[in-house]
Amino acid sequence: MIKYAGIIGDSVVDGAGIRLVTFLQGCPRHCTGCHNPALIPNHDGIDMAEKDFVKLLLKKITPQHAGITFSGGDPLMQADALFDVLALLRRKRPELNVWVYTGYNFEEVRNLPAMGLIDVLVDGSFIEEKKDLGLAFRGSSNQRIIDVPKSLVNGGTVVEMKME
Repeated sequence: MIKYAGIIGDSVVDGAGIRLVTFLQGCPRHCTGCHNPALIPNHDGIDMAEKDFVKLLLKKITPQHAGITFSGGDPLMQADALFDVLALLRRKRPELNVWVYTGYNFEEVRNLPAMGLIDVLVDGSFIEEKKDLGLAFRGSSNQRIIDVPKSLVNGGTVVEMKME
């Protein structure tokens, strides 16, 4: 089962291009200034079988979408369920560009099975003192936009993407 809070059909702020964005429920952090504080509690949200969630997402993806973004909460708090969702999505739509936002650092999660199915990881907790509204696709300057396949091939050393 995966626990989600909502889906947005057309976002241009949650990754490159027009994206379908799903918000997963639950986050272990309580970052001051959190953008989605309603998604912190684990007990809220909608429980759905992974295969049914994938069917729902596939119905919402259109040719205009550059890909899909998983945000939250923290999607990697549900790493096993996220892996199942991503594996099913990749079987049906292997060309989909997948972004995941997490408060974990890449170094903490690089060995999770889900990482092999993610194109871009935006990592790091939001830090209000480092908030910068001028940054593309992230809220604070400590957060990184990581090319996951290149980082994994690079022995787990982070390869950041420069986004303007």
